[in-house]
Amino acid sequence: MKFTEKTGKTVEEAVKNALEELGVAKDKVAIDVIEEPSRGFLGMFGTRLAKVKVTVVDSPESDAVNFLSSVLENMEIEAKYKTKLKGETLYIEVFGKDMGVLIGRRGQTLDSIQYLVSLVINKQRDKYIRVVLDTEDYRRKREQTLIRLANKLANQVKIKKQDIVLEPMNPYERRIIHSTLQSNPYIQTKSQGEEPFRKVVIAAK
Repeated sequence: MKFTEKTGKTVEEAVKNALEELGVAKDKVAIDVIEEPSRGFLGMFGTRLAKVKVTVVDSPESDAVNFLSSVLENMEIEAKYKTKLKGETLYIEVFGKDMGVLIGRRGQTLDSIQYLVSLVINKQRDKYIRVVLDTEDYRRKREQTLIRLANKLANQVKIKKQDIVLEPMNPYERRIIHSTLQSNPYIQTKSQGEEPFRKVVIAAK
């Protein structure tokens, strides 16, 4: 965790010095006063300076929302956010009008922004935090669509004995296909190609 200790004639001055060194705003830190300044005759400052320890508060939720607000403002989208940090995964739900623009074709815009949010909150972070960005329950609906698609195509492969290559998908969506068909006794799946054009192949055993 990033912190520094600084001195000043007053606590406020010591904090200001610390914030300048850390390069962060006051609302991003926790302040611990180690020593109060001593005062001499008639209230004049004595020889002892104020000393503080200022620690940067780790807040991935705040960082994510601040970044998203900036991005969506540029897209002229008004939105509200709900965040939940559970273990090493940060869930972000976006609410507002015109969410179809945020989702994009087959979730491509949503995935791209999710990736950018991940880069922002994991910058200079020791422990990686996975980001799941969602709106209008798109992730769950997309998962159900992919499960139905996987079962439908698996049945075609079983009957025709011909491999089917799906369109390029992101790692999360490929995992849904693999997971859905992993217990099918007649089908096997594999991924082929390079990102971002990696695809799932459904084949007969």
